[in-house]
Amino acid sequence: MATIKDIAKKANVSPATVSRVLNYDPDISVAPQTKKRIFEVAESLNYTKHLKNQPVRKGHIGLFQWYDEKEELEDLYYLAIRLGIEKKAEELGYRIEKVPLSNDAADFSYLDGIIALGKLDTNELSRLTKSHNRLLFVDFDALQLGYDSIIVDFEQAMRLVVDYFLHYGHTQIGIVSGIEATKALKERVTDKRLFYFKEILTRLGLFNEQFIYQSDFTVDGGYQLIKQLLHEQKPLPTALFVSNDAMAIGILRGLQEEGYVVPRDISVMGFNDISVVKYLQPALSTIRVYTEWMGELSVSTMDELITHDSPVPRKITVGSELIARDSVSTPPKEA
Repeated sequence: MATIKDIAKKANVSPATVSRVLNYDPDISVAPQTKKRIFEVAESLNYTKHLKNQPVRKGHIGLFQWYDEKEELEDLYYLAIRLGIEKKAEELGYRIEKVPLSNDAADFSYLDGIIALGKLDTNELSRLTKSHNRLLFVDFDALQLGYDSIIVDFEQAMRLVVDYFLHYGHTQIGIVSGIEATKALKERVTDKRLFYFKEILTRLGLFNEQFIYQSDFTVDGGYQLIKQLLHEQKPLPTALFVSNDAMAIGILRGLQEEGYVVPRDISVMGFNDISVVKYLQPALSTIRVYTEWMGELSVSTMDELITHDSPVPRKITVGSELIARDSVSTPPKEA
């Protein structure tokens, strides 16, 4: 894997700065553009596919994103997908144009197609479907609306999580679920990881409502949650799944500040396998979503939609992989 020195050299900063940024050190004073560059370099060095030959320009694809630059740095999931989109577009000869949805009259018919990355509310969906007839949704299931979609198989992912905890002997298993809402209308977005977590543990007779927690999908959200739980002396499970790595980073920091040792006192597992979690202490066990590849796949799929008429929309469901590191072990003996 890429080292801290590799990232520092390419980002033109010191290794100490890289280390503090990747660990979301709240006290570091770094310009937003420097922080953005470090995270993008870390993700790109984690991205093993390289361009071969510069192709002839094919066309022009729009990209609608529900995350802005600041939000991308708080949760690298969408940043990684975007990087995959941009690199595959360059490889195939497409130019990417960022698409705003500021008004109902937006017309992007001059584009060959639009990739919509992230969650959309009813107004955004309406504007997008009016602006173009060739759409591909990524991380949003729009099949019932008649559009092609690429989504993650959360059921398969949660089976991996539960089976891994059971393998280590955990029966007190909790989840920190993410709180999300669409931007304009603030429509609540369901965390499907929580849905399948409940379903699987209920079937096993292990579901415990007191071990269900919620937080924003940010480092600070996870940090504030665990500090509050420990301050209120709430009972904790022996194993805790966290719906994204950013929250897990905050939870690890909060636990360590309160004297807890992970995984001796509590096991923690994240979700996404963003580039920074391998540098944590302890290195975070997580579910790897091949985000860059999802970005690649979205451009390849759009290329096929552009060059070949499809009689019906399709939904591509992407699996995930468990990455075992150092943050999960057997439960404490007193548990």
